[in-house]
Amino acid sequence: MDVLLLPFRWIYRGLVWFANSPRTLIISYLLMIVVAGVLYSHAEHKSAADSVWWAVVTASTVGYGDISPTSFAGRFLAALLISTMVLLVIPLITAHFASRLIVDDDAFEHAEQEELKADVRRLRALVEEMATRQGIALPEPERPEPAGAAPLWERPTRSGTRRRRR
Repeated sequence: MDVLLLPFRWIYRGLVWFANSPRTLIISYLLMIVVAGVLYSHAEHKSAADSVWWAVVTASTVGYGDISPTSFAGRFLAALLISTMVLLVIPLITAHFASRLIVDDDAFEHAEQEELKADVRRLRALVEEMATRQGIALPEPERPEPAGAAPLWERPTRSGTRRRRR
């Protein structure tokens, strides 16, 4: 089964690499415009300038209608260019820039999280040691349930209450 999924994993990794590189995204967009323009000029016998204009208008899904394909090859190219732009390139560009804009400056970095975990462990050890000296029995810490043990609406939240079903 893993062998069957291998090509999809490669495609996924390629898309992740592609989406995380703004330079690659912009170069691929420009390359698609130029290639589509060249192919369109051959299929429709238009000038290079008109063909690149058509590619920009078609890729951006504006579609002014001043230049439109008449041959099957030109229409197929238009459908391919629109589909690729709408389903792949534009969402990847949008997602990349959105991920850069949505940054939580208050989020702890990994090193800070590890430091806090170590501090909590040391504090827990100190509290246990103090409780042992005083002869106090500490309650066992609550362990979270396995992920699939209870339905989501019945799992306790951080406040300790259960979620309500709506």
